[in-house]
Amino acid sequence: MKKIEVAGSTVDFFEKEEGVFTFDTSECQPPEPMVNAMCGLQLLKNSSQRLEMINHKPPMGLFPKIADDFDYDVQDIENDMVKVVFIKKEDAKNNTDFTQNSCSG
Repeated sequence: MKKIEVAGSTVDFFEKEEGVFTFDTSECQPPEPMVNAMCGLQLLKNSSQRLEMINHKPPMGLFPKIADDFDYDVQDIENDMVKVVFIKKEDAKNNTDFTQNSCSG
């Protein structure tokens, strides 16, 4: 696993393997999980890449903001955490506004 620089992020990001990126916001308070997710999603250029987010709960406020361009799968993992796996859609419209990174609830 190799640490990578992600502009605007407040946590460390890693490339686990080619095209698979990960970050952990499980100890962050809002709006940091949303801010970091929006930063990390910009790494995904096609549907063969993945972004894995570890968090204390699903970022429900994020999902509607990215729905046109990204699919996601929420998985329960150990210690009452979740892993959200994001994938860029084949037919992505590329209209996600990555500056919309504040939580609305």
